[in-house]
Amino acid sequence: MKKVVAKSMTRFNRAMSNLVSGLVSGAIFGALSVALMLPMPFPDKKMALLAAFIDRFAIGLVIGCVELPGWPGWLIGLLFGALLSLPSALITKAFAPILIIGTAGGIVIGGIVHGWR
Repeated sequence: MKKVVAKSMTRFNRAMSNLVSGLVSGAIFGALSVALMLPMPFPDKKMALLAAFIDRFAIGLVIGCVELPGWPGWLIGLLFGALLSLPSALITKAFAPILIIGTAGGIVIGGIVHGWR
């Protein structure tokens, strides 16, 4: 009985660790994306920066929360970074910068949170 409790607590701690890692990495990725966009002109700059932050924050959060057993962390990041960046790229028609930054950030976050294996 003692082993079962210890094992479930370890899973809970790992899940919380991934959640916190996802929140922190999403906030950092969002802040970096906003910093990259600051010098650019936009008709509604405040809304564009907020949307970019939320978009990149979501990438970090989702990568932190998802578990795909057997998948390397960088591949999880690549998949969700590209998948969550695609709607913004389609709307703005700025495919290259949005998809490249989203997938690169996803790869880094996935590698850090889930491991590079």
